Amino acid sequence: MFKNLKKRLSSSFKKIINKGRLTEENIKDTIRDIRRALLEADVALSVVKDFIQNVKNKSIGHQINASLTPGQEFIKIIRNELIFIMGEKNNSLNLSIQPPAVILLIGLQGSGKTTSLAKLGQWIKNKYKKKILIVSTDIYRAAAIKQLQILSEQIEIDFFKSTINQQPIEITKQAMQYAQLKFYDVLLIDTAGRLHIDKNMMNEIHEIKKISKPIETILIVDSMMGQDAINMAKIFDNELLISGIILTKTDSDARSGVALSIRYITGKPIKFIGTGEKITSLEEFCPEKIADRILGMNDMISLIKEIEQKVDQSDIQKLTKKIKTGHNFNLNDFLTQIKQMQKIGGLNYFIDKFSSNSQLSNHTSLLNTDENTFKKVEAIISSMTPKERQQPIIIKGSRKRRIALGSGTKIQDVNKLLKNFDDIRRIMKKIKTSGISKVIRGIKNMLPKNF
Repeated sequence: MFKNLKKRLSSSFKKIINKGRLTEENIKDTIRDIRRALLEADVALSVVKDFIQNVKNKSIGHQINASLTPGQEFIKIIRNELIFIMGEKNNSLNLSIQPPAVILLIGLQGSGKTTSLAKLGQWIKNKYKKKILIVSTDIYRAAAIKQLQILSEQIEIDFFKSTINQQPIEITKQAMQYAQLKFYDVLLIDTAGRLHIDKNMMNEIHEIKKISKPIETILIVDSMMGQDAINMAKIFDNELLISGIILTKTDSDARSGVALSIRYITGKPIKFIGTGEKITSLEEFCPEKIADRILGMNDMISLIKEIEQKVDQSDIQKLTKKIKTGHNFNLNDFLTQIKQMQKIGGLNYFIDKFSSNSQLSNHTSLLNTDENTFKKVEAIISSMTPKERQQPIIIKGSRKRRIALGSGTKIQDVNKLLKNFDDIRRIMKKIKTSGISKVIRGIKNMLPKNF
């Protein structure tokens, strides 16, 4: 959702990056472009006005850091202001109370509330190793209870059964009693959404909140709602005093204004963002990381952290040892890495992370693929002999025909795989010859200094 804003800001910075100093005159055009970019991104007008005024005040006559150029200093000021309007620090969940810690999820119908509850349960389970119970009080939407039950089985978290014949208050009381009796650490309560805010809806959630005494009341906000999402959040907060927000569908083409406006206007932190349909696609909201993403600075670092959390570390350690000792990177290693890549969303995930990175623009043929390609790659490599996997250089005409036939693919597919593998192997050789420290320094040199 930040792609268009990122592109517009990158274009704006070209006008200032080589200036000798920052003056009102030479930042005027850049400031105007930034204002237009923020408004086109659907950032609230009041937020844009404050943002631009703060940037002006901090830019003109500002003492330039000795290690930065004026252009870099200006980008640093923009970055700091982005962080400020989104919230200066990450706000995680408060679970430090007498169990069960109750987390109440509220929001409009269609905002992704039920799926977000399951994602949140999975996140708490993985991070804190808590014993979790989830329950649905949505007796109005067809199959809402069944949907949550299926999701609970998928993430292997206990589900408290309820039916559409019960009342939400009754379900809440029973779930609370059960959670206490069975010594659950956390109880996640899914409430009914509506197509619009109404009095009956608010009264029902008021009663559920009164009974459950949640430590967190989290509002689920659909990022595709734009400015309407901010108005809705203000109403929910006035009525129910929310403790935070989960912003969903941030992987969509929605404009990024809601992410940049909602905390500044409501004063409530965005705690998490939904980054995809997978049950693991939930991230803690980090203003610094989002600001760096908008400015095109920190995708590589955030990606490395995500890989560390989701891939099999033993496989990575084996590959690292192999590279360090000088053994050749072969097709067995390539297949292992392909499988690991699937765990973090596939190659399209990488395309989304680096789509505006000019350094990768020449490799779109390598990256631009879909999930079916993974299966095709696995089939091709599986059709090779052990010797061919170890020494791909021996794969010539007759071998290619046999492999294509055995994998149900074409010779062109085999050629493409071998070409892609050769590209990856060259990168591996560079890491081995240059050393890890030089590679790290190279990544650091791509980022603005003193950030």
